[in-house]
Amino acid sequence: MRVLIKHVAINKRCLDILIVDGKIAKIARGIEVPADEEINAHGATAIPGLIDVHVHFREPGLTYKETIETGSHAAAHGGFTTVMTMPNVKPVVDTAEKVRHQVLLNQESSLVKIGQFGALSADLVGVGAADLQKMADAGAMAFSNDGHGVQDAQTMLEAMKAARQADRVISAHLEDDSLIQGGVMNAGPQAKRLDLPGMTGLSESTQLARDLVMAQATGVKYHIAHISTKESVAQVRLAKQMGLAVTAEVSPHHLFLDDSMIETDDPMFKMNPPLRSRADRLALIAGLLDGTIDMIATDHAPHSAEEKSGSMNDCSFGIVGLETALPLVYTRFVKSGLVDLDTVLDWMVRRPKQVFNLVSAGELRVGDAADIALVDFIHPYKINPAEFESKGKNTPFTGQEVYGKVLKTLVDGHLVYQAKKE
Repeated sequence: MRVLIKHVAINKRCLDILIVDGKIAKIARGIEVPADEEINAHGATAIPGLIDVHVHFREPGLTYKETIETGSHAAAHGGFTTVMTMPNVKPVVDTAEKVRHQVLLNQESSLVKIGQFGALSADLVGVGAADLQKMADAGAMAFSNDGHGVQDAQTMLEAMKAARQADRVISAHLEDDSLIQGGVMNAGPQAKRLDLPGMTGLSESTQLARDLVMAQATGVKYHIAHISTKESVAQVRLAKQMGLAVTAEVSPHHLFLDDSMIETDDPMFKMNPPLRSRADRLALIAGLLDGTIDMIATDHAPHSAEEKSGSMNDCSFGIVGLETALPLVYTRFVKSGLVDLDTVLDWMVRRPKQVFNLVSAGELRVGDAADIALVDFIHPYKINPAEFESKGKNTPFTGQEVYGKVLKTLVDGHLVYQAKKE
């Protein structure tokens, strides 16, 4: 099977891409060969398919929120060709048998490539590590109790030792339950003004301090999910200086929103970790720019309209992100002149691939898998949840003008998304 993509922009040059049997065979100007399919990019920019190491596709058990199929459509719409799905479905992916079942389900239903997380402990909240080696052998590519902090230190220590033995990354959701106290947004002046219970950042940073000591003792590859506080950034910076195998991700909403922007009791602004202070947000940006934070990941968390209505006191935590991440990051960081597109691709392709050993993901190089997104970075458009492929429409970014509309997405050379003609 030969696919020829004509007239794409790569590093500001107009080039063609020849794909043979799912791999990039040639990138050059004026390729003229017979092809089974020819795509005219009309000058759109070609980028490697993005990688998101933190998504929730809700299947099995919670398919009214999202399915593997709808989640993968959302990923393709956002230019993502590889994602990693968390284990907090029903039943929780916490045994080798459940890993095998989930991997098969992913393969049957997804348009994009999926790496599957296994749970660190039974049902995410159990005491004592699950059998991580057997889950790794069954296909688990990393481990996390996302949605729950590991409250028992011995459980985390056992999991770290097992993950080190299995050569897998632990992605930690940091949350000390004893410090949450029913919080629904960041503790601070805005929470008091809105008369909403606050969630202190100490819940994250104190558990991180505990884990970093154990990570140093065990040598595990330790990854911080959705980092949100300036104290956590400082700890990661120090840990890296000490030579620990520590990495971190930050979500777009924590980069571009903070609690000062929550003007009313609006459920679209409720996520976990919550939007922190402006000082925290600026520390996250600084940490991303100086390499303390390695990558951007969405924590795509779809919910039903009913679950994201009413007061923040009662609605679900979570925000969708697969279909807004690239345009938000490009508009706020590249269009503003803060960084170039190649730096964004480090955060959203190369570092995720390296840290999580995602060998099947392509990087837009000859010989790589033809995982490619064609993007219009020229014309602005407004974020409209009605146009999302995800079942979840829960985003506070509705109506914002952005650049970076994905026109086409290919996985292993197969067209899996094409924007509707206007």
